Order: sequence, then structure tokens, then C-alpha cells
Amino acid sequence: MTAPDTLPQKSDTSPPSQTFSWKVRLALALLLMVVAVTVWQTNRLLSNRFTQATRNRAELRLALYSGNLLSELRQNAIVPQLLARDQTLISALQSNDFSLSTQRLISFVDEIGAASLMLLSQDGRTVAATDRLRLGELHRSAPYFVDAVRANTTVFSVIEREAGGYRFTYARRLEDSSEVLGVIVVEVDLQKFERAWAGISDAVMVSDSLGTIVLATESRWRGLSEEDALTLQTPQGAIQRAIRATTDWTVLPADAYLQGEAVMRITNRIQFRGWRMTSYTTYASIRERVNAVLALEIMGFAIFLALGFYTLSRRSALRMVLFQRESAELRVLNTRLQREVAERERVQQTLAVAEQSLAQSSKLAALGEMSAAVSHELNQPLAAMKTYLAGARLLLGRNRPDEALVSFGRIDDLIERMGAITRQLKSYARKGSDTFVPVNLGDALASSLSMMEPQLRQRHVRIARVLPDSPVYVMGDQMRIEQVMVNLLRNALDATKSVVDPEIEIILAGGETAILAVRDNGAGIEDFGELFEPFYTTKLPGDGVGLGLAISSGIVNDLGGRLTARNGENGGAVFEMQLPILVDGVEAAE
Repeated sequence: MTAPDTLPQKSDTSPPSQTFSWKVRLALALLLMVVAVTVWQTNRLLSNRFTQATRNRAELRLALYSGNLLSELRQNAIVPQLLARDQTLISALQSNDFSLSTQRLISFVDEIGAASLMLLSQDGRTVAATDRLRLGELHRSAPYFVDAVRANTTVFSVIEREAGGYRFTYARRLEDSSEVLGVIVVEVDLQKFERAWAGISDAVMVSDSLGTIVLATESRWRGLSEEDALTLQTPQGAIQRAIRATTDWTVLPADAYLQGEAVMRITNRIQFRGWRMTSYTTYASIRERVNAVLALEIMGFAIFLALGFYTLSRRSALRMVLFQRESAELRVLNTRLQREVAERERVQQTLAVAEQSLAQSSKLAALGEMSAAVSHELNQPLAAMKTYLAGARLLLGRNRPDEALVSFGRIDDLIERMGAITRQLKSYARKGSDTFVPVNLGDALASSLSMMEPQLRQRHVRIARVLPDSPVYVMGDQMRIEQVMVNLLRNALDATKSVVDPEIEIILAGGETAILAVRDNGAGIEDFGELFEPFYTTKLPGDGVGLGLAISSGIVNDLGGRLTARNGENGGAVFEMQLPILVDGVEAAE
């Protein structure tokens, strides 16, 4: 007896055709468009953001430089007024005995912090100076001498040096009964600021009220206007080396150009005689940071594209394997038909397959019963994750990355919930050490708070701890005690989700028994009857399986104590863990 009509027949033996190749090409074209738009938008947004951040840092740095310069000028401005009242210097000018005057000025200069001090006689001759080489010099026609003799106050002068650069001096006349005896000159050391600024990548200049540069990190700029300095050819200068490192910049607005190179110009007004400080910052660091992010972004798209090609090639290979397998099965069936296999053999073969399927179904049924709770709790987060991923992919395709990031944040929350479910199931089956040892509850509490620190900090929960002066010891397993503390802290953290100012108070006391109380300012407990029963929970589906308190109660009971719960007088819930206290190595009775 044969049954050729009971065997499956294959009418189509042709290899699978590439019916979806046009879809693949369309998807590839769309992906390339998304990549181009995303990279362009990222470049624009990050360039603007990094440019603004660099500008803010440059403004802060320039404000600091201006403040330091102004402080130095103001500090030295009062020195001539003080020295003009020095009776030793006045007596020396009256008696023409300057044997001790130079030494006295030297004793002042280190304390003052000035570059140099000079005492000029009535005819402008240097009679005392911290630089002995300048003794005997005539300054009759010097602006600081002429202005000081004529003025009743301290005068400030900027004198151009013959060797280049400028000298900055404060001068004031010394007088006795309205008679001019001489002039004290204080030279301010502003070159130290130039040396300090030369160590940074920015170019810095200070110009006076006429626009003349008096201080600059590039020595050739001194004495020029800002416009002339920008066009000055200084190929060996530090400023030009910094500018030369700047690459072509076409997407950012340039404040100024140095030899055709775009730079960021920051200016700040100094509250001193109309002075102004200006800095120039290159865009090199901004471009490097933007390029680094773009490289990571492009690499991510490349990896995604490679995975897509790998998936397509893998699918094509699997289809070919299935086709070859089906062809081989058809050849086997045709061979069996030609040999006219007996009906009994086919029935026996079907019976064997049925028995195997039945055994496999029994195994799967048992496994399904074991994982029913977990499957129920995990299916909803997985479905939600799929929805959020689809939404995020659509948002990215529409160039709405900020909204997509919100979806990714929700997916991260779902993953955290799934992790909490699996951790609770693992904790339900885990046992600590069978050997009890003395445990310091204060140390266990500190370790538990350390484990919960990221969640507490993220939620901005205020922790109030009331601890005894002396350690509280119990006999137990520290790992299991910490597990109870973490569960109580986690429940308190969940109870304060809807509270504006979440607060958790922890009280540890050691009297006749060791007591650890955890109080929150949440909504409190409504049902105490099944609170410590397994799988009882008031949380939303996906937030937990209700094993935490059941596990904690079992652990405390194993340690000879008890775990209780009540509502606080001022609202919220209070959980208390009571354990037999250990005093001098002897465990007290409960």
C-alpha cells in the first residue's frame, strides 16, 4: 500500500529571486540622505555651541587679565603719595645728603613690587635709584618730571623706550612748605603680564585711549594701531604660528582676520584712562572637537550600515540554504515514492514524531509554568521598548534628535525596571553564609547607602541619619543584612516618587535590641494584611514582582528578629528591623 498523495509535494524548485532589491536600494539611498543631513546638522549645531563656549571662556580669561592689570596699576598708584611724605627722603633733598637714600628706596621696592624707584632732585637729576646705573641721569625734560612738578597730584606717564616697548611710571613731587624739593618716580612692571600672556594660545594686546598698542604678546605690535598690527607680517612670531594652525573655516562667523585667517576677537574695556584689552582666539580647538564628534557619528552610521549589509547577506544565505534543503527533501521523498514505502512504516514514523513532540511539549509546559511571572512582568517593558524604538527611528529619520533622545531615555528606564525584576528573582533564590559573625550595623548601613547612592543622587533625595555614638553589633550575615537595608531604602525611594521634596530618615539605635528604622515622606501604606506576602505589590506592572519585602522578612526572621511596618504620625511609612543585640560577645534575647 502506497500513499503518494499523503507526502508533501514541491511544485516550485526554482532558486529564490531578488524580488526586494529595489527596496534595498531605496533604503540605502534614504539612509545616505539621513546621514548627510545628520552630519550637516551636527556640524552646524556643535560648531555654534563650541564656538559660544570658547567665546565665553575667552571673555572670562580676558576679564581676569584686565582685573589683574588694573589691580597692578592701582596698587602702584598710591606708592608715590606715600613716598612723597617720607621724611627721610625730604630731609635728604633739603640737606643734599643722599648717602642713605638709594638703600632706602631698595628696601621699599621689593615690598611694593614695582619695577624700579627713582628720586629726582629739583633740577631733574637722579640722586637715588634702585638701579644704581641710573644715578646722575638728567630727567629735566622727561614728561613725568615736568608733569609732576606742575601738578599737585600723582601723574601717570607712558614713555616709549629706545630699545622698543614702553615704560609706565607714576610720579609725584616732594615739597616742603609749598616749595618743590624733588620728584619721586615709580616705574610699574607691566611687562610681567606680557610674559604671562605669551604662554597661552591666544594673542593679547592692550591699547591706550588713542588706540596705540602699549602691551602685546607680539613685540612687533607695540606702538602700532590694531588695524596696522593685524596686517603686520611677522612669520616668526608666536601669534602668526598660532594663526597659521587655523584651518579653513567657512561655517563660523569670523570677528577679525589676521593675514587672511579667521580669528575670534574679544575686547574688554579697562577702567583706566580709556585703555582697552583685546584678545584673538583661533578656531583650531573648536574644529578639532567638532571633527571628533563627527568622526564618531560617521563611524556609528558606518557600523549600522555594515550591520545592515551583513543582515541582508545573512538572510540571502539562509534562503539559499533553505532552498537547497527543500530540494534535498524533495529528492528523498521522490526516492521514497519510487520504493513504495509501506503505510505501516509511515504510521510508525509519524507516531515516533508525535511522541517526541509530546515529550517536548511537556518540557515546554513545565518551563512555561516556571517562567509565567517573569514573562508577564517582562512582556510589557519589551513591548514598550519596541514602540519607543520605532518612534525614535522615525524621529531620527525626520531629523528630530532631541525628541528621539527622550525615547531613548524612556527605553533606559524600562531596561532598569527589567533589571530590577531579574535582581529580585535572583535575590529570592540566593542564600547568604550559614555562619553568623558579629556585624556592625553602622558599617552595613554605610555600605547599603553607597550601593544606593546613584539612585538617591539622581532623584535628589535628602537623607537624614541618626546614628548612636557607639557601634551597634548583631550576630548575622552582613551580606543578607545589607540586602534587607537596600530593599527598605529602595521601597522608601519608590514611595517618594511623587513627592516634591523627597526625604528619607534613617534611625539606628542600640538598646535592649538593635533597631533600624527607615521613614519616608510618601503616601504611606494602605493594606498591611498582605504586605510581607510574596508577589504582593502596589507598584505598577513592570516596576517589581513583589518579592522585596517577603525576602527581607524571611532574612530578618532567620536572624532571630522581626520586620514591622506602620504609617508615621506625620505621614509616610516607617519600616523597623529589630535584631538581637550583641553585647560583649553575648547575644541578647529578643
